[in-house]
Amino acid sequence: MRTAVALGSNLGDRLENLRVARKAIFDLANVKPPILSSAVYETEPVGCEPGAGKFLNAVVEFEYEGDPARLLEQLIQIEETLGRKRDHPQNVSRTIDIDLLYCGEQQINDERLQLPHPRLHLREFVLRPLADIRPDLLLPGQKKRIRELLTEAEQSDEVIRFAEQW
Repeated sequence: MRTAVALGSNLGDRLENLRVARKAIFDLANVKPPILSSAVYETEPVGCEPGAGKFLNAVVEFEYEGDPARLLEQLIQIEETLGRKRDHPQNVSRTIDIDLLYCGEQQINDERLQLPHPRLHLREFVLRPLADIRPDLLLPGQKKRIRELLTEAEQSDEVIRFAEQW
């Protein structure tokens, strides 16, 4: 099933953090081609501590064969390997943030996993890179395609294309 994750980093070598996380995801056993990567965007932090640095954000999509809950556990392990603490406070600066956005047509809503991601349609820093690779995607439970959601999202000058290739 076509699966996507959002990557974000605002500490350390942000672009390298995204590269290392992307490689770790693509090295997972159940991740298969075709693989799509958005451009990287620099964005203002949303809801972070005062003085937090800007984030780099990107989205990658791939074919995944397996249980989304297992993939979530693997993504958390990648975050931990890259220095993110398991019991991290919400909305603070971080070397890496990996959010599972969707897994095919699956709709899951439990305490551990929500698919599609419940705030995806509100976040320009996710919609803009996702629109790079899947502008016509219609997510389960949505009536509008990604490009339409992006048009409706609160647009800011704070989402700037940072790198085409990474």
